[in-house]
Amino acid sequence: MPAPNPAALDFLLTRRSRPAKTLTTPVPDRATVAKILTAAARTPDHGKLEPWRFIVLQKQALGRLATLVETRGRDLGLPDDQVAKAVAQYQNADLAVAVVSSPRPSEKIPRIEQVYSAGAVCLALLNAALAAGWGANWLSGWASHDPTFIRTGLGLAEHEQVAGLIHLGTETSVPPERPRPDLAAITTWVDQ
Repeated sequence: MPAPNPAALDFLLTRRSRPAKTLTTPVPDRATVAKILTAAARTPDHGKLEPWRFIVLQKQALGRLATLVETRGRDLGLPDDQVAKAVAQYQNADLAVAVVSSPRPSEKIPRIEQVYSAGAVCLALLNAALAAGWGANWLSGWASHDPTFIRTGLGLAEHEQVAGLIHLGTETSVPPERPRPDLAAITTWVDQ
């Protein structure tokens, strides 16, 4: 029989992201962030390619990116409310980690599997932060998918993309529970 870990299972069954706009200071210190990133880096990685990397964005960098988002949004002709929402995501944040999908050339491991691994890193990072007692939220948004923004603002290479921005901080309020998927509606059991 397997040895259960009831505390870990209970955490996973009750985990809840904290909206980024409700996170404030203090934020985790460098040693704590390193521990959270260490946990995230234990994500399944077919072929041991490490097809992802981290960019830790502190307050000043987030402010610089907010300015770039505003400029980029205007250049793209996006609606004011869409630009303002994206600017706020960076400007109001105190700490975020950009998880960068960075697929490696491989004859054995398809690119899509490497991209999935980067997505798994996002969830592992989010859960590690929550398990460590911090508020955390996984966001993206139009700017994180804009090639000019990610290359200019984050220095990403041509083959790289942002898998997610994980905001970290101290939660100011516990969000209410939200409806969860109907397991019966999304599950097919195959026995033959």
